[in-house]
Amino acid sequence: MVLPASRINRLPNQFFAALTASALKMSVEGHDIINLGQGNPDLATPSHVVEALREAALDPSNHRYPPFRGLAELREAICGFYLREYGVTLDPDREVAVLFGGKTGLVEISQCLLDPGDVALVPDPGYPDYWSGVALANASMHFMPLTASNGFLPHYEDIPEEICGRAKLMFLNYPNNPTCAVADSDFFERTVSFARQHDIVVAHDFAYGAIGFDRKPTSFLQSSGAKEVGVEFYTLSKTYNMAGWRVAFALGNPDVIGLINLLQDHLYVSLFGAVQKAAIAALTGDQSCVNELLNIYRRRRDGFLSVLAAGHYPTIPVPGSFFVWLPVPAGFTSSSFAELLLQRHHVVVAPGIGFGQAGDGYVRVAMLESEERLNLAARRIVLAASRR
Repeated sequence: MVLPASRINRLPNQFFAALTASALKMSVEGHDIINLGQGNPDLATPSHVVEALREAALDPSNHRYPPFRGLAELREAICGFYLREYGVTLDPDREVAVLFGGKTGLVEISQCLLDPGDVALVPDPGYPDYWSGVALANASMHFMPLTASNGFLPHYEDIPEEICGRAKLMFLNYPNNPTCAVADSDFFERTVSFARQHDIVVAHDFAYGAIGFDRKPTSFLQSSGAKEVGVEFYTLSKTYNMAGWRVAFALGNPDVIGLINLLQDHLYVSLFGAVQKAAIAALTGDQSCVNELLNIYRRRRDGFLSVLAAGHYPTIPVPGSFFVWLPVPAGFTSSSFAELLLQRHHVVVAPGIGFGQAGDGYVRVAMLESEERLNLAARRIVLAASRR
């Protein structure tokens, strides 16, 4: 009998794997399933990025192991991207870590910084893979409730002083998954002050940094002193529809970046060189594809919300990300409403409880289908709410 290591037993259930299995089962049974439960971009990677990959894949120099910490040209392109988009200056040798997808880095940072008994401050609701890294480190979590009354921002004053003294790491994510909230520079300045006061490393997950409908989302690193207290994670998955390519990076505090790079030295030999060349093309090439993508998500969001409004289904603002954070009707939990939508109306949504206790009362709906299919899903949701 094989007995797993205790760290494996500490891992939380893989929330999205269960969602995928439920959707597949219903689909195999022949139902017309509209799967809006996952954050998996549905559109193609821009053609100039694909072409860059094709050309690089034909080059034998890319068939060898690449440098452990990524191509120098990629790290320089990353720095150029941040300077152009956010006015942030970065050292490509000391302040950049190339990652195998953003999820990897978000799990790795806990391994780099947390020991048993340490505390990580985690948003509730929040991306479940933050929990995975903390569990592997055998550390503890203190949940920071994100409520509508506070704009889905954590209220640092509510964190007990004893917890602040034990906390070594804090996860943030704006534009937010799942609540769709955005954060401004004032919030990030307060965050820097709080982190400096309590000697906490900030890990800002900026996965949806390109998807802000009212204004360009703010990077944590734009705040004065941010690099002294933390790092930011950015992925090409959402900005360029490159989810399956697994290209991301961590930026900021050189000590933290050094630890991530050191850990990765023992785990990987960097990304396939041709994928890195394609990432360079994405970061340095024509950015009109990013604006086009944002407009597609805007039209999808507006159409979906319009159908809900016509059916008198209450909604909350959606300023960022490609999700809608939808309150469930009275008398339902997030799980019971999600189950009703799946079993009777064949719409897959993510129950908010899967993102933390404060997520109950909501479901997360991904705007990752055609406008026609999203509008059909909205009509099914209205029907579900009216029939109870």
